[in-house]
Amino acid sequence: MTSAAPIHPVILCGGSGTRLWPVSRKIKPKPFLPLIGEQTLFEQAVGRVSGDDRFAAPIVVAGEAHCDIIEEQLAGVESYRLIVEPKGKNTAPAIALAAAQLPSDAIMLVCPSDHHIADEAAFRNAALAAADLAREDWLVSFGIAPERPETGYGYLHRGNPLPGGFQIAQFVEKPDLETAQAYLASGEYSWNGGIFAFRSGALLGELDTHRPSMAQAVAVSVAAGRLQGSRFYPDAGAFEEIEGDSIDYAVMENTKRAAMVPVDMGWSDIGNWAALHDALAQESASSDGQSSGGKGNIQRGSVDFDACRNVLAISDGPRVSAVGVEDVCIVVSGNEVLVTTREGAQRVGKLPGASNQ
Repeated sequence: MTSAAPIHPVILCGGSGTRLWPVSRKIKPKPFLPLIGEQTLFEQAVGRVSGDDRFAAPIVVAGEAHCDIIEEQLAGVESYRLIVEPKGKNTAPAIALAAAQLPSDAIMLVCPSDHHIADEAAFRNAALAAADLAREDWLVSFGIAPERPETGYGYLHRGNPLPGGFQIAQFVEKPDLETAQAYLASGEYSWNGGIFAFRSGALLGELDTHRPSMAQAVAVSVAAGRLQGSRFYPDAGAFEEIEGDSIDYAVMENTKRAAMVPVDMGWSDIGNWAALHDALAQESASSDGQSSGGKGNIQRGSVDFDACRNVLAISDGPRVSAVGVEDVCIVVSGNEVLVTTREGAQRVGKLPGASNQ
């Protein structure tokens, strides 16, 4: 591995994090907020692949609305490339934009900008194993070790063994609870965490096979694009012709070369307030042996608990006082107040305040 060319991290900065409203807003969404620790999730994503000569300078793909804040948060990074998407078209075109600007034999490590990973050493080890498979033209997903029968994630069904990983026998959509329990009990399934490794030429070849119009539009958009300072602007007219799709639907579920590397790295997509509560509780327990506030309660800002259990309370101003409640998330941000059960946290993004922010 020491003689191998460095891996090219590709960090995707799409989405507005509406399920973490009212803290996450379009002007400054989830990736650019310090939700766990002092650094933002984006800064943590960059930090995981920095200071290690096995990784090249990061490539960041984002919309123009967030370029200024990205460059501000990259101020300490010596070298990077910022690809400015003309319009959000989901993950397949975003990844293809990066692939089209790399040599065909370059190995890409595609990472969302808004995930939390507690064990960075495990992440890097998985990245190296995935890169080795990608050099053999496998299209590789990280298979996250499931911690519970989660119904909010897609799953990867483990197939035949490969060096450092497995073929993917099946991609499974979000299951019901009974099915998720069966997956967990079998030991044959992993969460699909949305982290990938590809050889750029292999990815573009598969995209051309399964989504030829998208592949062609990306190629034209990059060829007609322009470099402006640290930013590369693909041609907007060509990009507009793309019918957006996720990398899973466009490529991974169609290719015969899908593989996975299993990894247990304390991963969370921080997809809603309940997920953030769990991640903060895990961090707190690992640092001081117990969750802040006791009884599974987590507090940020001015908060008082009395006879509460498993409550998340965050306030950037007014005092929050909670008495005798369980399994609730309370968030105060500016002039907005959110109260939801943990079960209801998935639906926060559908609220008028979140959708009209």
